[in-house]
Order: sequence, then C-alpha cells, then structure tokens
Amino acid sequence: MIVGLAPAGNGGNRTGRVFTGDESSNNLTKALYDTGLANQPYSVSRDDGLKLNDVYITAVVKCVPPENKPTTGEIRNCMSYLEEETRMLTEAKVYVALGKVAWDSLINLFKSKGYELNGDRKFSHGKIVKLVKDGNIVYLIGSYHPSPRS
Repeated sequence: MIVGLAPAGNGGNRTGRVFTGDESSNNLTKALYDTGLANQPYSVSRDDGLKLNDVYITAVVKCVPPENKPTTGEIRNCMSYLEEETRMLTEAKVYVALGKVAWDSLINLFKSKGYELNGDRKFSHGKIVKLVKDGNIVYLIGSYHPSPRS
C-alpha cells in the first residue's frame, strides 16, 4: 500500500484517480513500472490502461487541501477512510508513506489498532519500521513524496 498526502489539484482531483495526470504521478508510475509493479510507465487518465500489480495507492486526505497543507481536522476527518482501506487490504504487509503526513497518519493508525512499534517513529526517507500485533508483522517505509518540486 502506498499512501500519499492528498489528491493533487491538477492531478488526481482533476482525473479522479490519485497519482494520475501530473508530474508526481509520472515519477511514481515510472518507478512502479521499473520495478514490475505497473504495466506502463505513465498515468495520465482513469482510462489510460494502467494496471498495478499487488499495489494499492491512496491518500490520507481525500480532497485537495489549500496550499497542499491539510489541517489536523482535515486529517482526522479522513482517517476513517484510511482505516477502512487498511482493514480491507488483509494481505498488505508493506506500507510506503510518501512524506511526513502519511508517515504520522500510518503510525497513529497502526498504534490505535494495537500494533507495537519497533524502532524510532520519527519520519525520514528510507526508514523502515516493523510493526507487530499478535504475531502479525507489517513494515512501514518512509519515502519522500515523488513531487518534482524542491
């Protein structure tokens, strides 16, 4: 499962599919394609033929926040959707957080589900944290967001 911040105003919000139709989507989809997790290196529209292999992509916040900075209230209001998505994906073992908001949201979500955190919870690119509950192990990987902006 790959978790981003929110749908982009000129990308996912316009096209109806997260990480579609903008430079962030080009970067992410190309990386997925290069690793065999997508059937093509681009994502330009909902009907472009993109197929993901064992990957689910979502966002913490479900609408475009002003200046791409969601409030604590917006994050809290959308958490039930992320919680439901993680509940439905029973086979997911690896969660990639694209940025600090996604990282913190996933840490808080798994802690609320009773998972024990093994390791430092502070976000950093490339960090891997093991989360354990009743013998079930999932991994959280921290990654910078694939935006071309600096």
